[in-house]
Amino acid sequence: MEIPSLTELASLIPTEASAYEFMERLRWGSDQQVCPHCGSVASHYFLQPRNGVSRATRTGAQSERRVWKCRDCKRQFTVLVGTIFHRTKVPVRTWLFVLFEMSASKNGVSAREIERKYALTPRTAWFMTQRLREAMRREPTAGLLRGTVIADETFIGPNPRNFKKGKRFQADHYKREHKIPVLSLVSKESGEVRSQVVPNVTRETLRAAILRECDLADTDLQTDQSQPYIPIGWKARSHGRVNHAMSEYVRDGITTNHAEGFFAQLKRSLDGTHHAISREHLHRYLAEFDYRYTTRKMSDSQRMTDLARRTAGRRLTYRESPSEPSASSLVS
Repeated sequence: MEIPSLTELASLIPTEASAYEFMERLRWGSDQQVCPHCGSVASHYFLQPRNGVSRATRTGAQSERRVWKCRDCKRQFTVLVGTIFHRTKVPVRTWLFVLFEMSASKNGVSAREIERKYALTPRTAWFMTQRLREAMRREPTAGLLRGTVIADETFIGPNPRNFKKGKRFQADHYKREHKIPVLSLVSKESGEVRSQVVPNVTRETLRAAILRECDLADTDLQTDQSQPYIPIGWKARSHGRVNHAMSEYVRDGITTNHAEGFFAQLKRSLDGTHHAISREHLHRYLAEFDYRYTTRKMSDSQRMTDLARRTAGRRLTYRESPSEPSASSLVS
């Protein structure tokens, strides 16, 4: 389903009922729907509203939601049941606009921007973006990386040079003690990137993090000259290194430029769009930028459709979030 622009999307979903239909086409397509309660396939039927437009809720209000009923378990469901949208109070039409923006914006969209555009409360806007980032998270069943894999680390945090004079630290000391280390692995063959927050960049930590994502015996590892990677490379099929200290960035196909390019985009986006990210929520932002980088060859509409289909089984409640949105999470 091609969606060229946000204005085109708005013309496709003028009402809440049309937004439900559009969400059904995004999530289900031409496939047979599966009952989210009992797992029965194609054994359901649509419950037509008596007035043809809306139905009464428990409170007496009128709702345009499209309701289906399973013939096997006799339970009702909508396209939102069992997804990140489950029991949402936000109109589906608003969800679709935010879904498109999160899919199409290369630098991401801040919660404050969503709040202003769609007249939401700060907490609602923040939780909406967090739930979409949860959908962007890599599938738990994703296999290990193989082939040529680039490994590199970076540090996320403010520049100490911007601190007041009396609070400045030495750059190396600040990086080591206060910035957040992030390790990224980039597959040259598939273009997939996998990032994770790590407590430090010691040999043991990096080895454990790489082993969680890579089959080292079947991996050609490419890194810089950082010492912790040397014993890790012994376990790999091969280990190529480039010496950045000698201004060497590419040699015989060995490079870390793919990871460096990803870090450049990540830091520009976190700095320019979100301004500040707390450590406890950083993993979700990494999942967002990992997903967008991995699917960079998709069109915006293809990415939106793919993201909509990843929402099933990813329900996230507010209490399950690591904490309430802090000031650093709502700066932008």
